[in-house]
Amino acid sequence: MLKLKKILQEVGRPQRALAESLNLSGASVAQLLNHGQWPRSLDCDELQGRIRVFLTEAGANDSDIANAFEEVDQPCANTADPALNEEPSGEDEPMLLPKQTLLPNTRKAFGLLRDPFSDLQCTQDMWLSPEIRYVREFMYQTARHGGFLAVVGQSGAGKSTLRRDLVNRITENNDPVIIIEPYVLSSEDSEAKGKPLKSTHIAESMMAAVAPLEKVKSSPEARFAQLHKALKESTAAGYRHCLVIEEAHSLPVSTLKHLKRFLELEVGFTKLISIIMIAQTELLMKLSERNADMREVVQRCERIDLEPIANERLGEFLKFRFERANKALGEIIDDGGIQAIAERLSQPSKRNGRDETVSSLYPLAIGNLVVAAMNLAAKLGVPMITADIVKGV
Repeated sequence: MLKLKKILQEVGRPQRALAESLNLSGASVAQLLNHGQWPRSLDCDELQGRIRVFLTEAGANDSDIANAFEEVDQPCANTADPALNEEPSGEDEPMLLPKQTLLPNTRKAFGLLRDPFSDLQCTQDMWLSPEIRYVREFMYQTARHGGFLAVVGQSGAGKSTLRRDLVNRITENNDPVIIIEPYVLSSEDSEAKGKPLKSTHIAESMMAAVAPLEKVKSSPEARFAQLHKALKESTAAGYRHCLVIEEAHSLPVSTLKHLKRFLELEVGFTKLISIIMIAQTELLMKLSERNADMREVVQRCERIDLEPIANERLGEFLKFRFERANKALGEIIDDGGIQAIAERLSQPSKRNGRDETVSSLYPLAIGNLVVAAMNLAAKLGVPMITADIVKGV
């Protein structure tokens, strides 16, 4: 067993958090902590560096970080701390469900013609809490007037929905903003995992959007000079330019550093491009203030975290979603069922020795749980979702 496992417990960080920051499965982290088995597909030195950054941000002392990868004897089952002898396969995992489908019998039982949680069809399908409304407006103002913004959130928090809404809003308002979206279908931060998105690829995407009829220069220096000229001409014609990068947590550090240089393209006091990064929480490790290589990017990049839905707004969210499907919430679920959903998607945890509750009340997780509960209720012939139904999922 690696000493790293005990250090995580001492700083109050669950193994799940380490797995998320490293973009690894819980099983891979379990094998690493309990048996010292490093993932074969990743560079060991690079992975150790990322773990050290994680421990530093978690508050571990320098001595523990230096010795984190030493092996220690596995305690016996009758020791004072039996938790160290357990396999961590599930104790730190949130009780989330995979994608759920509303079954035909369920639609019939509840009188639903559409899935209330399926992909949104228009802006009116978006539920806007004050927090989401703020993020939405911040993104719009950045696209219109410039800036460098990172929108960060867990999977299913609604990041892609906000990106789609931004593009749709600019189109509907006929705003003079050119949105540039590089393809990130196979983007990863290292060659071992996929194809890194480099600054040259971004420059090509920008040229294709701003000056699609121009032939891109072959040499990097000529290409960037050509891009600068095209952006100045487009700005003189009255356009603004916004680079939107989804899955930005997969950007290599070198590309993140180069984004600052794109941001510095200007004419007088007018910036030629604004940048919006949309990413999962792994990006925060790369944008750490302790990372000396990234300090210039960190100082210029504003960050907004997409927080989970507050418990007291869960009913409001569900009411809106079912009303969009022409159904009253009271015909689907009772108050006890709503409370059970909030409890099911909340998990006690410890951070820096203090008790806290980690919420997974994100739209995707809520939708999957409610659909699964509806399917179970229809199967049992129960007319409404209750707390017992939610607990039985």
